Amino acid sequence: MSDTGKIATAELGTGGPQVGVQGLGCMGISEFYGDTDEAAARDTLEAALEVGVTLFDTADIYGSGANETFLAPFVGAHRDEITLATKFAIERSDTDPNFRGVRNDPAYIRQAVEASLRRLGTDVIDLYYMHRRDPLVPFADSVGAMAELVKEGKVKQLGLSEVTGAELREAHAVHPIAALQSEWSLFSRDVEISAVPAAVELGVTLVPYSPLGRGFLTGAFADAGKELSEGDFRKHQPRFTGENAKTNAALLEPVHTIAAAHGATAAQIALAWVQQRAQVHGLTVVPIPGTRKRSRLLENTGATRLTLTEQELRSLEPIAGQVAGDRYPDMSSTSAARE
Repeated sequence: MSDTGKIATAELGTGGPQVGVQGLGCMGISEFYGDTDEAAARDTLEAALEVGVTLFDTADIYGSGANETFLAPFVGAHRDEITLATKFAIERSDTDPNFRGVRNDPAYIRQAVEASLRRLGTDVIDLYYMHRRDPLVPFADSVGAMAELVKEGKVKQLGLSEVTGAELREAHAVHPIAALQSEWSLFSRDVEISAVPAAVELGVTLVPYSPLGRGFLTGAFADAGKELSEGDFRKHQPRFTGENAKTNAALLEPVHTIAAAHGATAAQIALAWVQQRAQVHGLTVVPIPGTRKRSRLLENTGATRLTLTEQELRSLEPIAGQVAGDRYPDMSSTSAARE
């Protein structure tokens, strides 16, 4: 925290804007994690800005556009104070709630950005991500179409999500990529295989999503299948149910031990570990934990004040290699499937 009580800042991409070293993932406000108290969620947005969180992350898939629409009043009230990120590429179906398609063709990209701009109530998106890659569409076509949006002033910076190091380099050769958003936590370190080294080389900022392991690392639940509501998609993720959940819960012992030593929470230790990847790997890291509560937001940003010792980092190092179960039931659209 600075003398003003706000979190420190970091440059988003080479030559990009200064943003808080922790952002806010807004997905859970609209979908996937059960019911939302909208008034509390709006208060959380304001609380984030008060403590220096300036990167707000959404996507057109979240609530089938509802998340972008929800954010619009906040965006309108604070447009010059925030860095607004949204994503395209994942299609949904009105008739099949389980359908997920991926589209990266130029015509779809143009259609998607216009829809996002309209829902967000703005004339420019600060950071526009390709949410998932369709390997059947040449990167030169997709990233080229995204670059055209920059030229037209509809988008300021470009980002990718869940790509390999080779894919990041390929895209960056077409147009500079400011940020890579991929899952990165004590439980998920696939991104370190090739993407992190490429990001270091290219000056790309890492924006870890789910840095709290979708809440599992906080100890908020031990078995999603038994404890979470029907509308919560974590009930269907392999890591969080049955024997996998039991195995993975036992891995949290060193997290709780370190938390007690710091007078901190397990969530803060997990986030501090992610934040310290910046020093470990030599790149900018801006995690985007999601929350709908002011109290959790303040807890999360408090992690930016923590520094874990080398011994503590060593004790946390083996965790990811012992995790049981994949991140998703179907990993085909993730970078791990293409490494």
